[in-house]
This record gives sequence, structure tokens and C-alpha cells, in this order.
Amino acid sequence: MNNKSDRIDAARQIIISLGLPRAQQNERSALCLLAMLNLTPDKAWADAENPLIGITPIMDWAREYYDKEYAPNTRETVRRQTMHQFCDAGVALYNPDKPDRPVNSPKAVYQIEPAALALLRTFGTPVWHDNLAAYLAERETLVARYANEREHNRIPVEIAPGQQITLSPGEHSELIRAIIEDFAPRFAPGSLLGYTGDTGDKWGYFDAALLVGLGVDLESHGKMPDVVLHYTAKNWLLLVESVTSHGPVDGKRHAELATLFAGSIAGLVYVTAFPNRAIMARYLPEIAWETEVWVADAPSHLIHFNGERFLGPYS
Repeated sequence: MNNKSDRIDAARQIIISLGLPRAQQNERSALCLLAMLNLTPDKAWADAENPLIGITPIMDWAREYYDKEYAPNTRETVRRQTMHQFCDAGVALYNPDKPDRPVNSPKAVYQIEPAALALLRTFGTPVWHDNLAAYLAERETLVARYANEREHNRIPVEIAPGQQITLSPGEHSELIRAIIEDFAPRFAPGSLLGYTGDTGDKWGYFDAALLVGLGVDLESHGKMPDVVLHYTAKNWLLLVESVTSHGPVDGKRHAELATLFAGSIAGLVYVTAFPNRAIMARYLPEIAWETEVWVADAPSHLIHFNGERFLGPYS
């Protein structure tokens, strides 16, 4: 890997963390983000800038600094498949110097939004994770908007003191909230949230940089668990499945997760969470050995399925 490809990968991680849809989680969008920051390969994230820049200058910049050649007819793809979504997500501003400029004017320019710029300047520092959570708490992600969920029906989840995200309404999200707000403080105090899914948009919260830093390969094809927590004190990754209607961590799912997280430098702990013991009883025969079970209506208890360790990773 060289500095250019490392920088592009980091920009992709940021785009994922900001909640943009899969169609924008690519090299093209990463280069557009870097161009908006004028972040050449030799610059630190702290030195990110906020120039006004148009589509053709973005493409020229990518060629000059990252050796990426875009054909002239790519202009519309860049505009409609990256910059449009950046603006919708609040990451970029459109014509901030002259808001009344005609749509599709050849003089149209984009600029990184100030709060996004402040956040990205902290990428790779110890405060990145807290800043990301605070930023997302104030910014409805583009994916959530596409899901068209009305905000007052969404379920608030406190992921850190004073910091909330919202999830689509339903039993599944209620259990995810219990995992983050009740299970984590009891059994993994001080843990960092790496990922939580959402039935509406599938990307409730995703700190891609945290997981990549722990060796998790985001390119791997596989279904993420419902919640991923990094228990920093013990360097464990807790992979938690929220079960309301289907699927505990059975033998098959255990093997899938072990493969998906095979590169992790943190020990893996597999947990199935149920809302109550009645639902757990339906799935008892399926639950894999050497996993943990937590029941939301008895939050101070943990059920361990055999093995010599209690809540710990197995090599």
C-alpha cells in the first residue's frame, strides 16, 4: 500500500461512517471528498481546507494528485452520483458563494460544510470517535432520509452521555437500544460502539475507522451482527445479535461471524440478545456453545453456554 491508496481508503471509511449509501462508498466519492478538502497525499487531515471547487476541477485534481484519470463524459456521474448525495447529506454546500446561481451552471461550485470540515480535521486522532458520534447526533444521515422515516416515530438511542442516534421504530430497534444502553454499561463498561444496524436503512451507526483499526476487513461480504461493541479495557469485540423474530447465534451464524471478523486483533465474543425468556425458550436448541445470552427483561444476568470461560473470547 502507498500513501495515495491509504488516503483513498481512509476517505471511503469516512463516507461509510457518515452514513452515505453503498452507491457512494467508492473510490470516486472518496476522491471527490479529498478534492473538496484539497487533501493531497502529503497533507495531514488536520490541514484539510475548504476551497470552492467545481466538477471539472475535482476531476483534474484527482488526476494531478492521485493519478486517477476520468473521461470528460464522467462529469455527470460525478455530479449526480456523488456530489448530489454529498449535498443531500449536508456534507457539501452547493454554490455557497452565490446561492442564486442557475442550476447546472458551468460556474457551479461545491464546498465542504463547516461542521463536516471540523469533524474531518480530527480523523485519526483520539477524539475522532466522540466527534463522529456528536456530529451524527446532529445530522440525520442521508440513508435515513432515503428511508423516509418520520423522525418523531424513530427510537432514540443514547450511544454516549448526551449523544443520541435514532433507529427505525419496532421491536428490533427497541432491543438494540437495550443492548447499547443496558447490556453494554453492565458487561462492557466504557466500550465504543463500532456498528449498529437499523431495519430501515441498515446503517444506524458505523464507525468504519474504529473497525478497520482493529483489523476488520470491511470489504468482506457478509451480514454484520446487529451491534458491534469494542470493549477497550479488555480489547474484545462483542458481536451481538438482536433476536425478536428470527436467528440467534447458532452454529452456522457463529462460523459466518468468525469468518467475517477473522482479521480482528481484538478477541471475539458472541452474544445473542432476547427481549424476554419466553422468546429465548423458542430458540434454546439452536444457540451455539461458547456463546453468551442476554435477556433484556433481566438485564443484570448473563447466560453462558458452556466452555471454560465466562464472557471471553475463544482462540
